[in-house]
Amino acid sequence: MAEHGGRLVAKALKSRGVRHLFTLSGGHLFSIYDGCKEEGIGLVDVRHEQTAAFAAEGLAKATRGVGVAALTAGPGVTNGLSAIAGAQANNSPICVLGGRAPEMRWGSGSLQEIDHLPFVSPLVKSAETVKDPAQIAAVTAAALDLAASAPSGPTFVDYPLDVVFTEAEVDVPGAPSMAEAAPAEGVEEAAALLAGAERPAIMAGTGLYWAHGENELRALAEALGIPVFLNGLGRGCLAADHELAFSRARGTALKGADVAIVVGVPMDFRLGFGGSFGEETKIVRLDVAPNALVANRAPEVDLVGDVRVNLAAIREAAGGEPRSRAWLEQLREVESEKRAAEREELDDARSPLHPVRVYKELGEVLDRDAIVVGDGGDFVSYAGRFIDTYEAGCWMDPGPFGCLGAGPGQAIGAKVAHPDRQVCLLLGDGAFGFAGMEFDTMARHGLGVVGVMGNNGIWALEHHPMKFLYGYSVAAELRPETRYDQLVESLGCDGILVREPRELKPALERAFASGRPTLVNVLTDPEIAYPRKSNLA
Repeated sequence: MAEHGGRLVAKALKSRGVRHLFTLSGGHLFSIYDGCKEEGIGLVDVRHEQTAAFAAEGLAKATRGVGVAALTAGPGVTNGLSAIAGAQANNSPICVLGGRAPEMRWGSGSLQEIDHLPFVSPLVKSAETVKDPAQIAAVTAAALDLAASAPSGPTFVDYPLDVVFTEAEVDVPGAPSMAEAAPAEGVEEAAALLAGAERPAIMAGTGLYWAHGENELRALAEALGIPVFLNGLGRGCLAADHELAFSRARGTALKGADVAIVVGVPMDFRLGFGGSFGEETKIVRLDVAPNALVANRAPEVDLVGDVRVNLAAIREAAGGEPRSRAWLEQLREVESEKRAAEREELDDARSPLHPVRVYKELGEVLDRDAIVVGDGGDFVSYAGRFIDTYEAGCWMDPGPFGCLGAGPGQAIGAKVAHPDRQVCLLLGDGAFGFAGMEFDTMARHGLGVVGVMGNNGIWALEHHPMKFLYGYSVAAELRPETRYDQLVESLGCDGILVREPRELKPALERAFASGRPTLVNVLTDPEIAYPRKSNLA
């Protein structure tokens, strides 16, 4: 039976297990909406197209499936570009569907007529305009499959208005079969380095998560007694309370390691472009794609291929007994000393609050499988240090592209994926300005996200460095004590203002118990600056 193009799009989505489409209403997309309604795919409409793409990424991060956003023609697509770029930097499997001006009038100046492909293409694995209704199902399915295939990442398809409203009679092609991967060349060399190591370390990140490699990582670490450090989506791939999970001793471990296994994380600014490791450290890099950062430190062994397979092969080949007991004891001592030194900040009784005190109280009310989404500068930097993650897929942040405003969308996507779990959105008051209207989206769709805001009335990430460099700060001040809690109340959510430490935990408990979207607006001390060490340049 012939069906219009929008229904063919929806059939392709359904064939690949897509259950939700994130979008902002646009006439170029009406036929796709009709198709989703027919196929039982839920529509989650947001207040800005960038959020639709971030929500698709949030769902992808929460499920390791493909998240899908539909953006209307012209400004709808351009509004989504920062989110698409963020997904590229995070290897997040999202598929963005674009509306497009009609093909039959192309070049006549139709509303929102612009060729998206030239500026979208550098950000995605594939970008294609479907000009034949008979190709809609196949091209859409292929874009979904490519987004999910390793290395995962964003893809883009757009559909001219006249094409997507036209009927065709086609079947959706089946999904491709996955070939069994073999270990990469160099596994034996890597295993030999590890077998002889007395001070090994593992530094793992987002690529480990997308590879579903957490079980193999844990098995390798346990077999050889290797301390593990995690960043990005790698957080939670080894539970924070596992005996081999470390965080505060990272500088000591990476500088002092004789062999470091770097899994699914680039040696970018977060690792000092490779300078975070000791000069004598032998580095083994594991990732699904070749090293793109050729200007940075090169590894001694570079294993390109299936991360799970290579981790398992290294463990099997390395064999032997752990030789790292003294090393682990040294790192545990460092870890304990640094945690003890944090006690004063954790118990800080000041008002406005110290950000660390916020995370002490929050940690006491979060479930073990709570999903925490960070969106901000200094406030979220503290979160990255003090929030413990126990399960894979439970920590989200903008990633190395660093786009503020990602948080509400990712939280929406995560809550849609896991409606029965706590989803906690951490916001600076500056970051709130990018996408605060999405609390309206949460209210309309009944998404009980709990936002916790560190409200210090400044852009702290810029204010403090400017004061250090020049003795003054410009363009980094916000209005002190703004009542963002009242703002979200006007959007149909709950808002709670916290001025004193004693008020915080009851407010958090009330927010999570309510099941309603809530913003806990915590006034924090603007004089507190996160002790930043990352080399940004």
